[in-house]
Parts: sequence; C-alpha cells; structure tokens
Amino acid sequence: MTEAAADTALDSFLEFVNQARGFDFTGYKRSSVQRRVTKRMNEVGVDSYENYIDFLELHPEEFGSLFNAILINVTGFFRDQPTWDYLTSETVPALVKGLPPGSPIRIWSAGCSSGEEAYTLAMVMARALGDREFQERVKIYATDIDEEALDVARHGSYAPRQLEAVPHEALERFFERTDQRYAFRKDLRRCVIFGRNDLVQDAPISRIDLLVCRNTLMYFTAETQTQVLRRFHFALNDSGYLLLGRSEMLITHSELFTPVDLRRRLFRKMIRATQRQRERVVASGAGDGASLVITNNLREAAFAGAPAAQVVLDAHGAVVMANDNARRMLSVAPDDFGRPIQDLELSYRPVELRSHLDVVLSELRSVDIRSVTWRVDAKERMFDVRISPLLSDSLVMGTTITYNDVTDAHQVREELTAARRALETASEELQSTVEELETTNEELQSTNEELETTNEELQSTNEELETMNEELHSANEELETMNEELRHRTLELNDMNSFLETILSIIGLAVAVLDRQQQVQIWNGQAHELWGLASAEVEGQNLFALDFGLPVESLRPQVRAALSGASPREEVLLEATNRRGRAFSCRVTLLPLGSDNDGLTSGLIMMMEAAGA
Repeated sequence: MTEAAADTALDSFLEFVNQARGFDFTGYKRSSVQRRVTKRMNEVGVDSYENYIDFLELHPEEFGSLFNAILINVTGFFRDQPTWDYLTSETVPALVKGLPPGSPIRIWSAGCSSGEEAYTLAMVMARALGDREFQERVKIYATDIDEEALDVARHGSYAPRQLEAVPHEALERFFERTDQRYAFRKDLRRCVIFGRNDLVQDAPISRIDLLVCRNTLMYFTAETQTQVLRRFHFALNDSGYLLLGRSEMLITHSELFTPVDLRRRLFRKMIRATQRQRERVVASGAGDGASLVITNNLREAAFAGAPAAQVVLDAHGAVVMANDNARRMLSVAPDDFGRPIQDLELSYRPVELRSHLDVVLSELRSVDIRSVTWRVDAKERMFDVRISPLLSDSLVMGTTITYNDVTDAHQVREELTAARRALETASEELQSTVEELETTNEELQSTNEELETTNEELQSTNEELETMNEELHSANEELETMNEELRHRTLELNDMNSFLETILSIIGLAVAVLDRQQQVQIWNGQAHELWGLASAEVEGQNLFALDFGLPVESLRPQVRAALSGASPREEVLLEATNRRGRAFSCRVTLLPLGSDNDGLTSGLIMMMEAAGA
C-alpha cells in the first residue's frame, strides 16, 4: 500500500471512530496515532484498517482497548517531585496572597487520567489553607477524555504501591485505610469534581486560577496545541498560572503566556487589552498587521454597539461572536464562545433555532421568524428573528442570527386595531346602556323588597341565637361541675400513687409491676438503682423487650404461669449483672395480682434482690 493510500485509510478509520464513539483523534500527532493503532491491530490479528473497522463493529468492547492504547494514561502522585515542591513553596502562596480573602479558588487538572494529579493538588491546597478553608474555598475540576480512567478517579481508591510517592504524613492525613487499599478522605473528596472534557472539541472551564496540564499537549499536532492553548488562555483569570509537563514548552506562544519558571514549566497568563479580545481567543488567532488590527477593532466596535441583538455562528454551528445587546438580552456569557449552539439555552429560547438553522444551511437562504416574545429587563418585548447564511464564493462561512425589536411597532398596530374596534362598538354600547338602566331600575325595586324580607329573617335568627346562648351557659355550668369532680378524683389518684410509691420504697426491694400484656406499669427507685434504667425508660415497655442485666427470657414460663393464675407464687434464682457491671445471683419473686371473672390475673408483682441479701 502506498503512503498516500495508507493516509487515506487512516483518515477513514479515524472518521469512523469519531462517528461511532465521539472521539476525534485527528488533532493528535499522526505518527503516534498510527503507531498505536497498528500495534493494537497486530494484537487482535487484523492486517488493515478496513478489517479493523469490521472487527470493531462485531466486538464493540474493543473500543475500550483501542482508546487505552491511544490515550496513554501515565500519571502518579507527586510526579516530578521538584515541581510539586516549587508549586507548594512558591506558586500556591503567591496565588492565595493575590486573591481577596475568602474568595473562591478554582483549579483545573486537564488530562487528569486516573486522578492522582487531582488528588495531589487537593493535598497541596489543603496543606496551604487548612482543611476547613480548603473545603470552603477550593474547587478542583479534573477532566479527561477517557471514561474508564475517570471511573477509577471518582472512586479515589488506590493500592499501596500507587501511594509510594506520597509522604507518610500526607498518607496518614488525607487517606483512609479500607481493606488492602487507601481511599481519599470523603470530606475533602467533595471539593474534587471529575468530568469528561475533550480539550480539542469541548468548551474550556472558565475563571480558573491554576491550570495544570502535564504531558498532554505533546501528543497533539502544532495546530491543535495552538487551539488548546488559546482555550487555556481564555479559561484562566488574569492572574492565573499554567503548569505544563517537562516535555512541553510555549516558545511560540509568548503572546498568550509568559514564563515564571521555565525549568519547571510554570507560566502566567498574558493579560490582553480588552474584554472583547479575551472573548476572541477561543475562535481566532492574532492579526497580521497594525492596519488589520485597527480594522478589526473598528469592525468589532461597530458590531458590539449595533442596536439589534446579533449572534454569529461558525460553519460548524459554534458561537463565535455576540454583540453587547445579544449578550445582555440572551445571557450569552464569555464561557459560551466556542461552544455549539445546541448546547446553549440560546438554541431554544426565546425561540427554537435548530430546525431553522438546518433550513438555512441546506437551502442557503434567510429565514424570518415573526413575533417572538421575550422578557428583557423585566419587560415583555417582541422580536422578529432573522437567520441568514454568511457566504464566501458560495461556501458557507457561518450564520448570523439577528433579533430586531418590533415591540413599539407591534404595540402601535395593536392600539390602532383596538381604537377601531372601540369606535365601532361605542354606538352599540350606548344603546345597550339605556336598556340596561331601565332593567336595573326594576331590579333595584325588587332588591329592596328582598332586603325587607331578609331583615325580618335576621330578627328571627337573633332570637334563636339568644336561646342557644342560654343553653350553652347551662351546659358550661355542667362542664364546670364535672371538671371539679375530675380534679378531686385526680388528687385522690395522686395521693394513692404517692402512697403506693412510699410502700414500694419501704419494701427495700427492686419492684416492677406488670399488666396482663407484660408491659411495665411501675418501676420503683430500687429497680433503677439495681439495673440503671429509669422509670421513664421502661414504663409502658414490654418486659421482654428491655435490655438490662437480668436475663428476662429465662422468666417467660414463670411469668406466663403467674399471669394465668396457675401458681400463687413463683421464685427463680438467676445469674445477673447490675448497673456497675458486677455479676451476682438475683432472686426473682413473681406474685400475681387479683383475678378477673375469667380466672386470669390482672397483672403481677416482680420483686428482685440479691440472693443472700
């Protein structure tokens, strides 16, 4: 096979992988991708890309092995220790000092693989801030394209050999031993967020203070590296840091980053002159000359200040530009630039755009959507939306979406229509009003008669209410008499309970009184002293549901016999443990209470004392 044919076959294979699983490897270094795909083909016994495509269709699980071969997941805790020492001693203190006290600290670990680098960052920040402030301020976003590696990272569990580079102090502080593995602390783990992100295709995470992407860019082509670095520049705050791997440099991107320490591959973001330039970083490169820059700035200023809200998409449907009115009205944030429109709320609010965009791109003509309502600045506004293709030599460069505010014109048309209708109906309403007045006069006369009748009914009702009031007064007196009797009986019952409690206390034994359902009704102070359970804890509870030093299950036959009236007295000697944990022999005596008509007792008295006492 010739070299050109091999390149074509590889292109077809990569396109198949992209369509089948959404992984676009065209931005990776071609020789590296070709070498790893060929190695995997040899391992499964396939001799051509066409046959490998057939093999993948028959064995979908092979995709995982292929991606593992292409995406080299080489990582480790505190990998390249001198770099982490410098980050801990110099970079992190400078980063924290440069931020307002208490403000959030956002960190992005791009290409995090199985998570060791993200957790290393968490340990460094927790050491610098302390656990509490770390949990309150720090968010670490760890992303990778490999879902299998992300699953491992999310568990945060590693074998001892994987933690050999972690200092003993950090291992004891940040990890918990589980069986034969170590798991990162759950309370700190909540500050580390793992997610899938394709650095080439997906939008970057914004407002980042520290971006760590080590030994990932070296697998991309120069063009793809430029694209990714512009996304990194867009993602970083103006004071943000970028940390790369030892094999990566930014010599050709001095307009984006300036070195802090070249030996350790630490860079800082170059601040651009205007916010508008910051938004353009994701979609375009630098200008070719001073005049072009001036022209572009004038064009952008005119576009930004246009009275109609306008959004521009590229040929792939990604948001490239939005003027000031569009960003304010449609909530288009700087983070949205470079993202596909179908991923944004803009695609369906205030109007569904996706189907119309398909028509514009397929038929190369403008589409108008009339009378779209949308709330702007707490006011309902109406817009005519126009979607037009941007063409160059009959080729589609992109699409422009313009929102023309027609609220005033629409309101004028509605007011004019309403005035005409009012004029037409005024005469009819006047005639109708005269007739209604005559009818109203008759109704008022009838209403007056009804009011007189109602007044008489109200007088009768008032007399009935007076009678009911007298009856209620009499019933209230009876209730007061009953309440007085109930109070006397309550006092008698309290006296009786006090008398009974005194008797039980004088006995000098631990006493419990059970009802027929074996529920505790009385539990005297000696029982509390012996077993450590207060009366409030046991009264109303089933004896056999209690857990204390007496083996109550051994009493079940004797309790049943005493409650049935079969025995006038039951005595059992049991080995027990008192409230202080001391073992002793406990004599339990069961005495049945008085019998009912059915011959069964109403309860029993259980006396407990130490044998020999």
